[in-house]
Amino acid sequence: MTELIKKAEKFVFDLFKEKLPETFIYHNYNHTLRVVKSTKELIENTETNVKEEEALLLAAWLHDTGYTVKFKGHEEESVKIANRFLEENNVDPKTINLITDCILATKFDSTPKSKLEEIIRDADSSHLAKEYFGEITELLRQELQLQNIKNFTPNEWLEENIKLFTEKHKYFTDYAVLNWKPEKDKNLSVLIEKKNNKLQKLKKEENKAQLKAKFKNDNPERSIQSLFRVTLRNHIKLSDIADTKANILLSVNAIIISLALANIIPKLDSVSNRHLLIPTLILVIFSVASIILSIMATRPNITSGEFTKKQVKEREVNLLFFGNFHKMPFEQFKWGINEIIKDKDYVYESLMLDLHLLGKVLHRKYQLLRLTYTVFMVGIITSVISFVIAFYLLK
Repeated sequence: MTELIKKAEKFVFDLFKEKLPETFIYHNYNHTLRVVKSTKELIENTETNVKEEEALLLAAWLHDTGYTVKFKGHEEESVKIANRFLEENNVDPKTINLITDCILATKFDSTPKSKLEEIIRDADSSHLAKEYFGEITELLRQELQLQNIKNFTPNEWLEENIKLFTEKHKYFTDYAVLNWKPEKDKNLSVLIEKKNNKLQKLKKEENKAQLKAKFKNDNPERSIQSLFRVTLRNHIKLSDIADTKANILLSVNAIIISLALANIIPKLDSVSNRHLLIPTLILVIFSVASIILSIMATRPNITSGEFTKKQVKEREVNLLFFGNFHKMPFEQFKWGINEIIKDKDYVYESLMLDLHLLGKVLHRKYQLLRLTYTVFMVGIITSVISFVIAFYLLK
């Protein structure tokens, strides 16, 4: 490495560090390093003289310095920055012109006119043939977005990359064509496979949506079935909630009675505790009443468990409730179910009846539950007041 190239490397590093915005996540010092490395690889496998090698490496180091000034037209700005640097280091005009041509050759829409221009052009796009292409191209997509150049969606960027590989880009040097193009083609295959997978996924989703729409249109009763299913499930949940609340009250009042029997009532024989008799009785009586009401709210009703064929034919019995068939022989129960399922209207009527009866059960449960809570609340308040009065009268 010549002294001039070392100076160029340090110059570019310091320039990017001081002036290149952080939004350049692709066209930065790392990209320049990749281009320099690829340029060296091409030089080693191409016939070039020492002067040409130095010009190529200087062009590789300086070709993107214009991004410190602007995005569009950065090649011209890179030429200006490179010329100032080269003139300050006493580089001859012929070499400066050679480097200038190489930098301008990195314009994507230009056509290389010399061997050196072909080398720098191939080096600048060597990432298309690298295994890290996917990561690098994503950085470029994000950079374009950060610079407000264009906001590509992932799918649009995929299409853009495929178009780049198939229509816009080609390698010029013999070495790149022989060694890099096969790897580039592999990356193209990955892109095409990714596109096909996305298309297949999209097609599956479209077919699924079409089938779903068709199924929905062909089966308008599906919404009716969902209505019954959701409503019945909600009613069952409400029944579970009512039973849970009743059990809580049952447990609480049982604990209150246990504490009263164990701690207060045995002490009422004492004359000094006679004033607690009435408050304690009030507490126990209301607790017992709450327990009885809680039991009534959760106690199941016993049904006959039998039905007649006449009741089934006249639709007077609900065979969807176990209490109406648990004593019947299987054959008669099977006959009754077959009578229901062969008539769609009968099925819906049975569901309606089941829902209606469940609603009546819920009404009874919640009425008793409300009464239980009221009794419990009144009992607690009355007991506390009684205890307060008893202690007050004792004074």
